[in-house]
Amino acid sequence: MRNVCKIFAILFFFIVDCQNLTAQLCEGSLGDPIVNITFGSGSNPGPPLSAATTTYGYASYDCPNDGFYAVRNSTSDCFGGTWYTLNQDHTGDPNGYFMLVNASYEPSSFYLDTVKGLCGNTTYEFAAWVANVFSLQSTCGARIDPNITFNIEEKNGAILQSYNSGNIPSQSSPVWQQFGFYFTTPSGVSDVVLRIFNNAPGGCGNDLALDDITFRPCGPKLTLSVAGTNSDSVQLCDGVAKSLDFSCTVSPPGFSNPVFQWQQNINGIWSDIPGASATSYTQNFPATTSVGKYFFRVRATEFGNEDSPQCGIFSLPVLVQVNANPATTAVNNGPVCENTALTLTATGGSKYIWTGVNNFSDSGSSVVINAVMQTQAGKYYVLVSDNNGCINTDSTVVNVKPAPVAATTFSKITICSGKSVQLVSSGGSTYSWSPVAALSSSVIGNPIASPLSSTLYVVTVTNQVACSDTASVMVTVDETPTANAGPDKAIIQGNTVTLSGSATGQSITYSWSPPVYMDNPQILQPVVNPPSDINYVLKVVSSNGCGSAADTMHVFWYKNIYVPSAFTPNGDGLNDTWRIPALSAFSSFDVVVFDRWGKIVFQSKNTSTPWDGTYKGTPAPIGTYVYQISLSQPPGLLKGTVTIVR
Repeated sequence: MRNVCKIFAILFFFIVDCQNLTAQLCEGSLGDPIVNITFGSGSNPGPPLSAATTTYGYASYDCPNDGFYAVRNSTSDCFGGTWYTLNQDHTGDPNGYFMLVNASYEPSSFYLDTVKGLCGNTTYEFAAWVANVFSLQSTCGARIDPNITFNIEEKNGAILQSYNSGNIPSQSSPVWQQFGFYFTTPSGVSDVVLRIFNNAPGGCGNDLALDDITFRPCGPKLTLSVAGTNSDSVQLCDGVAKSLDFSCTVSPPGFSNPVFQWQQNINGIWSDIPGASATSYTQNFPATTSVGKYFFRVRATEFGNEDSPQCGIFSLPVLVQVNANPATTAVNNGPVCENTALTLTATGGSKYIWTGVNNFSDSGSSVVINAVMQTQAGKYYVLVSDNNGCINTDSTVVNVKPAPVAATTFSKITICSGKSVQLVSSGGSTYSWSPVAALSSSVIGNPIASPLSSTLYVVTVTNQVACSDTASVMVTVDETPTANAGPDKAIIQGNTVTLSGSATGQSITYSWSPPVYMDNPQILQPVVNPPSDINYVLKVVSSNGCGSAADTMHVFWYKNIYVPSAFTPNGDGLNDTWRIPALSAFSSFDVVVFDRWGKIVFQSKNTSTPWDGTYKGTPAPIGTYVYQISLSQPPGLLKGTVTIVR
C-alpha cells in the first residue's frame, strides 16, 4: 500500500440537484483552473464570441438591446441611467472584458461552451461571477431580476449537475457575486458541456454582466505544516544550515485512493520533487543555500490520474525564505579625550548586544560611556540581529586620548579695590582664561588680574593632543572703606539725640571719638547727650588692610528754645530774618505767624526756614505779629509776639 495518509474510501461530493440553493463552492483544496474564461482584455468594444457560444446577437456598442450582448471593459449611462455604470471587470482590471447581457423576452440559454480535457471520476468546482446591472432606482413597471440556471451536461445531453442562482436582486450599487457548484465526472468522461440558461423573461430588468468562468479540480482539504512552527512561512538565515520537516494533513472525505506528490516552485514554475510522494517530506537547506524565496506544496490525485496535470488538487504553498544577514556597521565618535562621553553606534538590525574592554556589555543601537578613561580604549564588538532572527557581527576600535589636569596655585584670594593679583595655572601647553576683562592677558598661564568687583576666573588648559581640563580662581575684591558721620544734629538741654552714621566696605570696624556722652561708640547710630556743643568723628577701618576713612559731624546744644521778639528785615545783613535755631532739635514742629487780623503771613513746618519779613513776596508792614509754635515733644505749644522794625 502507498505511504500516504489513510483516507476513507468514500466520495467527497454527491451528485445532487442543486436547484434554488446558494453557491456550493469547494470547501476542500482546489487544483489549477482547467478552464478560465475571462473574455480577454483591451479597449472597447471587445470582439464577439464564437458563433457556437451564444444564440444572442452581438452588439458592438455600449448598451445592447433585448436579446443582444456586448463584450466590454466598462458601461456608461445605459438606457438613460437605468443601468448601473461598471468601470471595470470583477477583478478590478479597468481593461478587463466581461460579457454584458440584455436578456431576450423569452427564457433561453445565452451561453454555451464545450469544456474538454477533464479527468474521469474527478470532482470539479464550477464558478462564475455575475452582476445585476439594472439600477435599484429604475422604475419601468414590474421589476424582473436575473434568474440563471447553470447546467453541466455530457455531450449526449445527460445532465451531470444543475444549479439555479435564484433571483439575483438589484442592490444600492453594482455588486459582483460568485455563483458555483461542484460535480463529479463519470469514469471515462473527459468532455462536458456548460450551458447557462436565463430563466426570466426580458423587459423591465433581467440585465446582467458575466465574468471569470472557471473549472477547477476539487478534493479533500490539504493542509501543510512545518515542524516547529505554526505559520505558513519559515524564515531562515544565510549561511545557516537547516533541515525542515514538512507534513500534509488530509481532511476527509476525499479521494478513495489518493496519490501525493510534493512540488517546489523554481523560477515561477512548479515542478515535482523526485521521490517525494508521501504525506511527509524533509528538505535540507545547506549553509550554501542562496538567499531567496522557496515555495513548497503538495499535489493530490485519485489513483490512475496522477499523470494528468488537470486532475490534481493542490495545498496552499508554504514559503521558506532564506534571508540575507543584516548589513551592519559599527562606529564610534572617537578619538575622544578622557573624561568625555564615548558613543558607540551600530546599524542594520532591530537588536544589538555590545561587548568590549574590561568585560563591558550593553544593548541598543547607540550606547554612551560617560567620563571614559584611557583604560577603556580598545576594540568593541556588536552582535546585530534583525526581525527574522538573522545575525551579523561587527567591531569598532576606540581611541581615548589622555586629558591634562588643570591646576592653580590657589582657588580663592581677596584683594583691595584698585589692587591687582597674579593668577598662576599649570597642566597644559596652552591656556585660555574667562572672562577676559581686567586681565593682562587671557592666553597665558599667569596673567595679572585687576577686577573692579569680585570675579570667578576659569582657565581652560589644553595639552598637545587637543584635550582640555578646567580650573578656577575666585578673586574677591574688598572695597576701600568709606565713612559718613551723618548730618549735624541739635539737642535741647536734658534731651538725647541719635547720630546717623553709615559706612561701606568689607570686613570693617568703626568707632566714634571722642567716646564721651554716648551709649556705645562702636556702633554707627549711638545715642548722645553732650552738655554743650561738640564735634564727633566717625572712623572706619578695613581689617583686610584696605585702608581707613573718617568723617565729622557737629551736635548743637541749646539750653532752651529762644524765640526772638523782633527783627529788622532791611537788608543790612544784621538781624534780617526771624530765625529759631533750636527748632532743629525737634523731630516735628509747626511755626505759624498771624497779623493783627488773624491772617497767616508765614508758616514753616518741620523746616528751619527763617521768616524774611515778607508776605507773598511783598515786605510785611512794620508792626507786631502773633506766632504759635507747635512741638512734637515738651514743652508742646509756644505762643508770643514778634515785631518787625525797619
